[in-house]
Amino acid sequence: MSTLWKGSVLLTLGALAALVAAVAAFGGAARGTALTNDAVSAGKPSEFRFTLAKKTAAKGTVVFKVTNKGSINHDFKIAGKKTAQIKPGKSVTLRVVFRKAGKFPYMCTLPGHAPAGMKGIFTVR
Repeated sequence: MSTLWKGSVLLTLGALAALVAAVAAFGGAARGTALTNDAVSAGKPSEFRFTLAKKTAAKGTVVFKVTNKGSINHDFKIAGKKTAQIKPGKSVTLRVVFRKAGKFPYMCTLPGHAPAGMKGIFTVR
């Protein structure tokens, strides 16, 4: 190996290391975003209720795993996103990105379900 070639390789490796350090220092795409998983039960403890494991989260992505523990179909809507109807005993996931802090209402959109109690507020800090 020539000295010139070794120097070029070392210079390239040094530049690559500096680039990696800069991305880490200034935060790549993942900096400042949180990922929260939240378990949501529909239809339990009563048919027209939701139970959320977490009622608050930091700004970022929340993955809601919604399980229908009731005896009729339900769905789950929050921040403009909605699941399909969930059959009894089945689960679906809904991924929502919260870019701003605030209070976000959630509900079942099937007729009569929200007025019967299938609604609440999720808080993003």
